[in-house]
Amino acid sequence: MPCTFPFSQWLVPLDNRVKTNLFQENSDLYNQIKWIILARVVFAIVLIFSSLFFSSGENLPLLAQHFLSLYHLAAGVLAGSIFYIFWLNQKRGLLVLAYFQTIMDTFLVTAIIFVTGSFDSVFTFLYLLVIIYGSMILFQKGSFVMATFSSLQYGLLIELEYYGILTPFMGQYPISIARDETQIIYRIIITIAACFAVAILSGILSIQLRNARKDLKITQEHLKRVEKMSAMDEMISGIAHEIKNPLASLSGSIQLLKEDTRPGSHEDKLFQIILRETQRLKQITNDIRLFAKPSKINASQVDMTRAIEDVVTLFLNTPGTTKIQIDTKLEKFIFVTIDPVHLKQILWNLVKNAAESIDAEGKIIIGLSSPRNKRIYLTIRDSGNGIDPEKAKHIFDPFYTTKPEGTGLGLSIIHRIIDTYDGMIDFESIPGKGTLFTIVFKNILPFNSP
Repeated sequence: MPCTFPFSQWLVPLDNRVKTNLFQENSDLYNQIKWIILARVVFAIVLIFSSLFFSSGENLPLLAQHFLSLYHLAAGVLAGSIFYIFWLNQKRGLLVLAYFQTIMDTFLVTAIIFVTGSFDSVFTFLYLLVIIYGSMILFQKGSFVMATFSSLQYGLLIELEYYGILTPFMGQYPISIARDETQIIYRIIITIAACFAVAILSGILSIQLRNARKDLKITQEHLKRVEKMSAMDEMISGIAHEIKNPLASLSGSIQLLKEDTRPGSHEDKLFQIILRETQRLKQITNDIRLFAKPSKINASQVDMTRAIEDVVTLFLNTPGTTKIQIDTKLEKFIFVTIDPVHLKQILWNLVKNAAESIDAEGKIIIGLSSPRNKRIYLTIRDSGNGIDPEKAKHIFDPFYTTKPEGTGLGLSIIHRIIDTYDGMIDFESIPGKGTLFTIVFKNILPFNSP
C-alpha cells in the first residue's frame, strides 16, 4: 500500500519559488484575522460618520438622503463582522474564514464603488487594500485570488452599466453617454494591471516577511538553547576529563585479568560484560567531550548535495530500512565550511531519528536550498509520530532521552556542532503527523561554481 504523506499544506522556509511554512501557525492566523475584523468594524464606523457629515448640509430626512445605501453597506459590514467573530471564536476552519471574509470584502468594495459613481468613483483604491491584506494572511496565492476577484468584478460592473444591463445608481448618467468605449477599456485595463501589480509586489513582500519571521524564530530559539548549554560546558568538560583517565586504567586492568581466565568460563563472561560497559562509558565520555568542545581543525569546503546523497545511499543500504522512502529536493553547487565527519554525523543522526519515529511505512523528505546565496537551508521532515509538546521542550537538553538504550546526547551534540560552525537548528512537530528539522548555515561560494 502506498504511503500517504500528510504534509500537503506544509511550507518550507526557502525562497519565493518554494511555498513556505510547513506547519500552519494557527495562532498567528487567528491574531491576524482578529485585527482585520477590528479594522473592518472601524471602517464601517468611519463610513457611517462620514456619510452623516456629508449629509448634514442637505437637510433631508434619513430615508431620502443620497448616502442611505452607504448606511446599509456599513450595517452589513457590522453584521458580517459579528458573524466572523463568532466563527473565529470556534477556532476551526481559520483558513477558510480568511478566504471567505477577504473574498466578501471584494464584493463590498464593488458595492461601494457602484453606489458612489462606478466609473467615476474614487473608492477603486479599496481593491488594492483588500489585495494587500489578503497577501498578509493568505500570502502570494491569496493576493492573486483577490486580484482576480477584484478585476472580474470591476470589469463586469463597468461593462454591465455601459451596455445598459445594470441601471446606474441614484439616477446617475449612463456610462455610455458620459464616456466613450476607449476610455472605459483603458480604465478597466489600468485597474486590472494595478490589481495584479500590487498582488505580485505584496506577495513577494509577504514571502520575504514570512521568511524573516522564520529566521528570527530560529535565531531566538537557538540562542536560548546556546545560553542554556553554555552554563554546562566547563562542568561537563571537567567531568569528562576526570573520568577518562581512571576509565582507561580500569579497561587496561580488566584486559590483563581477562588474559588469565579460561575462554568461556564464568569469569571470562563477566570480564566481557565489564569490557563492553567500559567501552560504552568511553563512547559516552567522547560524546561529552565533543559536546563540550567540538573542534573545527579539520573544517573544509564540503559539497552539501554530495554529502547528503552519500548519507542517503548509506542509510538505504542499512538493514531494516526497507519501510522508509527518502525523497530529496536538493539544489546544486551549495558548499559549507565544516568538518566532513561532523556533517555526516549531523545528517546521519537526523535521518536516523526521523526513521525511528515512523512505525510502519513512511517517508522522509530532505530539502536543500540557498536563496540568493545568503544562507543554506537544510530541512529534514518525516511522516512519523511527531513529538509530544512536553517532550519537545527538552529534546536538545543533554542526557534527556526517551529511548531505553539512548544517552540523550545525540541532538545535544548536533546542536553544539552546528553552533560551532555559526549555524542554527530548529524544529517543528505535530504529534501524529510528523516533524520538521531546519538547519541554517552560512553559504560558501566555491571558486568553481558556475
